[in-house]
Amino acid sequence: MQYFEDIVVGSKASFGQYAVLHDEVVTFAKAYDPQPFHLSDAAAAETHFGRLSASGWHTCAMTMAMVVENLKAHDQAGLGSPGIDELRWLKPVYPGDTLRCETEILDKRASQSRPEMGSYRSRMTVLNQHDVAVMTFVSIGLIRTRPVG
Repeated sequence: MQYFEDIVVGSKASFGQYAVLHDEVVTFAKAYDPQPFHLSDAAAAETHFGRLSASGWHTCAMTMAMVVENLKAHDQAGLGSPGIDELRWLKPVYPGDTLRCETEILDKRASQSRPEMGSYRSRMTVLNQHDVAVMTFVSIGLIRTRPVG
């Protein structure tokens, strides 16, 4: 189990692989971001995207799927997150892309009021199969401290 005490500021990790599928892009867009360039190849072709692109919110959701798989694989004593900062969508994500994540721990802080937990901030970079960054954000994670005894 990975606890707060095991988080090393400055450490980096790469993980995940998510294939972006055409039907998934359209299904997500229909439910959550029904803009024409997320719904139709023809409509998208007439925009600056040039072709169907995934919603930025879909890119966030695909990233979250990779993050959760990574946390499970490392058996982290995670307690969720109060949010993210500095979210940026840098480049379009297209069906046929394969996404992956790189992260760096920026800092960590023990809770003043809850000694059983701490928090850490990490910079997340999501890249496509060409190693082009498509999204970045700073994540704030809550994590248990190592049990005493």
